[in-house]
Amino acid sequence: MSSLGLVKNLLYLLVSFFLFVLLLLQPIKVLASESLHFLFDQALEVSRSGDLEEAFLLWDQFLELSPKDAAAWSNRGNVRLALGDAEGAIADQTMAIKLLPLELDPYLNRGIAEESLQHWQEAQKDYEWILEHYPEDASAFYNLGNVSGSLGDWSRAETFFDQASLVRPGFVLARSSKALALYQIGELEKAESELRALIRKYPMLADARAALTALLWQRGSFGEAESHWAAAAGLDSRYRQREWILNVRRWPPQPTKDLMAFLDLESP
Repeated sequence: MSSLGLVKNLLYLLVSFFLFVLLLLQPIKVLASESLHFLFDQALEVSRSGDLEEAFLLWDQFLELSPKDAAAWSNRGNVRLALGDAEGAIADQTMAIKLLPLELDPYLNRGIAEESLQHWQEAQKDYEWILEHYPEDASAFYNLGNVSGSLGDWSRAETFFDQASLVRPGFVLARSSKALALYQIGELEKAESELRALIRKYPMLADARAALTALLWQRGSFGEAESHWAAAAGLDSRYRQREWILNVRRWPPQPTKDLMAFLDLESP
C-alpha cells in the first residue's frame, strides 16, 4: 500500500473513532440535561410547598451544576427572603439581573427585598426601571405606592395605587390601598365612596371592611362601624394587630390609629 493510501486509512479510522465517541457522549448529555430539568422542577415544587430549608438546599445544588441560570438565582433569592435573609436575597436577584438584564421579575423581587430592609430609594429605582421597560406593570405601580407611603408622601402613593388599579382592573388591594391613601390625606368622602363601592362588588374583602370600620368610627357612625367590623374580623383576624396592619399590610398611620381606637372603644 502506498504511503498516501495509508494516511487516508488512518484519517478514516480517526474520524470513525471520534464519531463513535460523540455517539457515546450524546446519551450522557441528554441524561444530564434531563436531570437538571428534574432538579429545577423539584426545587420549584418544594419552594411552593413552603419547605424553605429544603428548597434552599435544592436551589444550591442546581446552581452548582448550572451557575448561569438566571431563573434559579431569582428563585433562590425569593427563598432566602422568605427565610429572613434579605441581604442574601438582594445578592441573588442582582446575579439574576446580571445574567438577564432585561428580565422583569428579578427587579421586582429585589425591590421587595430592599423594602424589607427599608432601603426605599433602592427599591424605588428598581420599580421605576420596570415601568420604563414595562409601562403597564401593575405590581410595580402598587409597590411604588407602598414606597411613597413609607416615605410619607401619601398623595403620591394614592396616584400610584390608582394607576395600578387602572392597568389591572381586578387588583382589589390596589383599590383598597388607594382608598386608605385618600383617607390619610383627608379626602374622607372619596375614601368612603371607594370603600363602599369595593364592598358592594367584593363583600368578602376584609381590608375594605376594616378600613370602612375605622372611617365610620372616626365620623361617629358607631352602629354601622360595628356591623362592618363583625364582617372584617370574621374574615381576617389579623386586623386586630396594629403591627401587622402597619408593617405587613402597610396601612397609613391615620386609618390605623382610628381602627385601634375603635378596638379600644375610644370615642373619636
